Amino acid sequence: MPKTITIIILFLLSMSIHAEEIIKSDQIKHQWNCFGGTFSDYDKWRTSIKEKNARKIKSEEQLKKFMASLDSMFGKEQFNQYKATLACRNFQYTVNGHLVNGYVIKPKSTQNKLPVLIYNRGGNENFGGVVFASMMRNLFPIAAEGFIIIGSQYRGTFMPQSTVGDEFGGADVEDVISLLEFIPDIESADPERIGMYGASRGGMQTFLILKKSKNIKAVATIAGNSDLLKGLKERPKMERVYKARIPNYEQDKVAELEKRSVLKWVDELPTHVPVLLMHGTNDTRVDVSHSKELAVALEKHDIPHKLVLFEGDNHTLSKNKTRANKELVKWFRDHL
Repeated sequence: MPKTITIIILFLLSMSIHAEEIIKSDQIKHQWNCFGGTFSDYDKWRTSIKEKNARKIKSEEQLKKFMASLDSMFGKEQFNQYKATLACRNFQYTVNGHLVNGYVIKPKSTQNKLPVLIYNRGGNENFGGVVFASMMRNLFPIAAEGFIIIGSQYRGTFMPQSTVGDEFGGADVEDVISLLEFIPDIESADPERIGMYGASRGGMQTFLILKKSKNIKAVATIAGNSDLLKGLKERPKMERVYKARIPNYEQDKVAELEKRSVLKWVDELPTHVPVLLMHGTNDTRVDVSHSKELAVALEKHDIPHKLVLFEGDNHTLSKNKTRANKELVKWFRDHL
């Protein structure tokens, strides 16, 4: 079974688990527990991953190494700690009549109002969608530090019957902006302290939204592409993604890519919102020069910023995940 179909099936199966609502809004169509079904128990989740990969990894020794890597990256103790301390819900909402998937994560025990972070994922359509493993790896550690995290999967993602798709920085930007409406309805959320961060394509998304919204107090990006035309020369295979996703791409390629390139309109960004840029110097998907050049442009326009480079690290900062998370947490604690 193709990987994408497997992910969709697991995602849809988890929807049957009823959960207490975190967002008290009539605009939310359905909420279900992230820690439901296959993900209700670490051993159950681990077994499902082992069975799925056993069909692809023929060597027993290689499978053992893969599972050992999984346990070192996540682990039962960490899983149980997150399950005990964090509330996590997937939900569905509508944007201009179209159904979209989202998610919200928050600490369970709090007596104070908490700052809210909108997370913009990378990838396109189902590729890069925020599944449980990516929540465990990228979002739970930040939420556990005292933040509420809310995010959109973007239109078309995990929606087999959807009539609309991801436009890679087009109408899908509205899917993220719409989340701002729900923040006052999230238990314990402080609507006066909203930050936003994004990884890879999510960096592009973050600046597109920052240009439109006046509610964001601070932003951060991880391996963001600041110039899509330049990026296309560096990684020509992205042309296939752009042709499939971006409306009017083949008729006006340059204009559509420049619309999505923050380096072309830095002067339209608010000058009071601080920007954190993080990038690995060995990133082969989005060259580190994208963050370096953006830092120069931000300096030129007197926009407060910080550039953090991770020497020898890759697109996901996998060698410096803990350090990167600390940078994010400190940034938003200092500026929200």
